[in-house]
Amino acid sequence: MTKVLLTHSYFLAFDAKQKKAAQPYPPLATIYAAALLREKDFEVKLWDSMFRKSAEEVLTAIKEFTPDFFVVYDDGFNYLTKMCLTNMRNAALEMCKAAKQLGCTVIVSSSDATDHTAMYLNEGADYVIIGEAEHTLLELINKNETEKINGIALKKNNTVVKTAGRSVLKNLDELPMPAWDLVEIEKYKSVWLSNHGYFSINVATTRGCPFKCNWCAKPIYGNRYNSRSPQKVVNEIKYLQEHFAIDHIWFCDDIFGLKPFWVAEFAQLVLLEDMQLNYKIQSRADLLLQEDYVKNLALSGCSNVWMGAESGSQKILDAMDKGITIEQIAAATALLKQYKIHPSFFLQFGYLGETKEDILKTIEMVNKLKPHSIGISVSYPLQGTVFYEKVKNDLQQKANWKHSDDLDMMFKNTYQPSFYKTLHSFVHKNFQFQNAVASVKKSGKRDFSVKSKYIKNLLKLGYYYLSSAYLKYQLGL
Repeated sequence: MTKVLLTHSYFLAFDAKQKKAAQPYPPLATIYAAALLREKDFEVKLWDSMFRKSAEEVLTAIKEFTPDFFVVYDDGFNYLTKMCLTNMRNAALEMCKAAKQLGCTVIVSSSDATDHTAMYLNEGADYVIIGEAEHTLLELINKNETEKINGIALKKNNTVVKTAGRSVLKNLDELPMPAWDLVEIEKYKSVWLSNHGYFSINVATTRGCPFKCNWCAKPIYGNRYNSRSPQKVVNEIKYLQEHFAIDHIWFCDDIFGLKPFWVAEFAQLVLLEDMQLNYKIQSRADLLLQEDYVKNLALSGCSNVWMGAESGSQKILDAMDKGITIEQIAAATALLKQYKIHPSFFLQFGYLGETKEDILKTIEMVNKLKPHSIGISVSYPLQGTVFYEKVKNDLQQKANWKHSDDLDMMFKNTYQPSFYKTLHSFVHKNFQFQNAVASVKKSGKRDFSVKSKYIKNLLKLGYYYLSSAYLKYQLGL
């Protein structure tokens, strides 16, 4: 029987920011591929790199299992893999070399390998899969004539050859449920429970995104949108609840429930099954203006919606081809709060043409709308995007971040990279100050007799006020 060892290139130990956040999710795309291969009677194992200390550790797994194929299959549902962090790239290349030296046929599917195909083929990979990978991988392992397989890159006569692109999978229900049993779930569960007191797991209901924000790369699933059926998703959730006692779900779709009536059907099934769900999603401000959509999110257990607010400046949103307005962000935030769902904002600073006036508009938007949480990034040029083409001639020596807390501005912009690092700190401190103000008002009104809590909140307020004021001064805002 043909043996396949699957892994991915994300090592939590190499990413201090994510290690501190302590919110690891299993490599979902990897276990989708594992499930399909196993369904076709291949012997499959997973070497999960998430909690490993070094790429070198894979040698033991290869020697013990002696696979015919070694597959680095990154989780295309996780934004961290799109960033192509250099720490993870180096680990991937090290694993490819090791597996090749031990006699394996080496296959890679990742955003980074898509962008740097020759590099991976030169460092031990026999094939790089381009685009959606499950069926391409299946054909490669079936040992069909490789040059007739769509969606791959290989070397021939010292030249990189790419075959024709592969059509996307439209009926996602054809795929088996991810091979959750291959994951050492207790390791993930332990981190979540010890740091947060609950256990969250990742589930995908769709692939792709039809919108065209010009900084967003879609190297694996593309500019399309296909959905699993609500019943299939509910079946998977029931399995996860029964086998792993999950408390929370992150639906890791780029946009959750864009297909008309999908969320309504999902909510009906959740109610019919008497399921108790608590989940978070990613969505868009314009979609969140549909009250039936928001109402059904609430009915089915959605507690937090992350929307790509990005900027409080309409000029910057338009430059990004975001396709939303400041007014829509405000209206969506209000509607979510009306249905007791937390609105959370992704914010992006440093886009081309952004000035201090635009930055202040973003800060004012956050202060006014009071989201539950914020996530801050600086504009990051990903290959294959319109934004990358705009700035590629101005890119400095550094082309990728080393880890997700790097925050270096990699192209020449209005302000120096140090400005954006200070800005990142200021926006967080300002947000915490606003929260401290709310906490003081709340604790003062509800429980003034409990002086300790009130005083603690006052001290927080003072600290965040002084630190944010100092950083604002440094920035000249």
